[in-house]
Amino acid sequence: MVDSAGGFLADPNQTVADYLTAWLQAKAMTLKPTTVVRYHAYVVDDLVPALGKIKLDDLGYGHIAAFVRAQFACGRGPVTVHRILATLSSALGEAVRHHRLDHNPARPTIIPRPAAAERHIWTLEETAVFLRYCHTADPLMADLVEILIGTGIRKGEALALRWDDVHLDKRVLYIHTTLSAIDNNRLVITTPKTRSSRSWVAISDRVATALQRRRRARCPSTAEGLEGDFVFHRPDGRPIHPEYALNRFHLLSREADVSRTTIHDLRHLSATISINAGVPLTVVSKTLRHSTLSTTANIYSHLTTQAAREAVDAIDKTLTRADRPPTPPRPIPAPRPPCDHIPQLHNQMTITRQPTSTRNYGSPALKIPRTCDHLATTSRHNIRKAVLAPCENGLRPAKIAGRDGGI
Repeated sequence: MVDSAGGFLADPNQTVADYLTAWLQAKAMTLKPTTVVRYHAYVVDDLVPALGKIKLDDLGYGHIAAFVRAQFACGRGPVTVHRILATLSSALGEAVRHHRLDHNPARPTIIPRPAAAERHIWTLEETAVFLRYCHTADPLMADLVEILIGTGIRKGEALALRWDDVHLDKRVLYIHTTLSAIDNNRLVITTPKTRSSRSWVAISDRVATALQRRRRARCPSTAEGLEGDFVFHRPDGRPIHPEYALNRFHLLSREADVSRTTIHDLRHLSATISINAGVPLTVVSKTLRHSTLSTTANIYSHLTTQAAREAVDAIDKTLTRADRPPTPPRPIPAPRPPCDHIPQLHNQMTITRQPTSTRNYGSPALKIPRTCDHLATTSRHNIRKAVLAPCENGLRPAKIAGRDGGI
């Protein structure tokens, strides 16, 4: 039973079946349709037939343990059984928060959380082979895979992408919705997986090229509940069914002769390429839109081992460099004394470095005698004076008389 405020009434005769039914009704107003359908299947098909007749106050750990043993005996897998128990634990936890129960009999869990299935990530060579084949065999799927790898967005987010969310001029696209299938049949547009998933994603030149190809094939959808201009659509404009996209992807993988993987693993391929290329983990986490950095670190811990080693090596090198004794400074040589210079050689170098005139009047170039000790002696008159040697008495010789007999 549910009161007007959404809480659960304290009915001592309430059975587990009544309580779970009321809990589903309350959750239907807040959860996504796909989540409600999954909870409904676990409650109606599994929990109510096994535990429904037990009074809620009498439900104990032993009843739940017996239910788990019976499920395993029927051949149910540990992943499925764990999800059923998680649904029951969530419902009983709600009763504890509303003071309907003193404790949650489903806690601690009967079985540990099963380990995640081993992922198979394509190599770069396999990725290139698939894309080359797919661009020829199925351009639509090729562009979808290009965007999934190039941005790291989820399959449902890519299939729900509308052109209003794509801004090629700014090189970004915005994630607002995701495409889901209820009972693997009816398509619905819902909110993304987490609150942090509603964000923007940068796009590269390769992704922009794929989006430009899709823009040339635009076809708006008019289907009820699926109106809009979807980037990836069927011939009538309706979005592509997620199950069809997965089956088509597996078929193209076999035809391209590459190993089998899933569409969701393309998201892990995007993160693997980024981390191996040296992109900081914080940037990778932002690109994948994880709620916390620890989520990214836990998922890709096997890829961050090398980065962790490089970090401690950098610390080691820095401390080792700081621990070395300081190197004494090299002495600066003193300038040479003025008496160590040769004036004549200095003057000759000065004359040699003097730029020559660019004018040419047809006269032969004058040769500067080596006896000149500065630039002022380069004139014709000074050169003639420099050639005349003084007499033994230190006086200059008399001028030679000209043709007219003058002295």
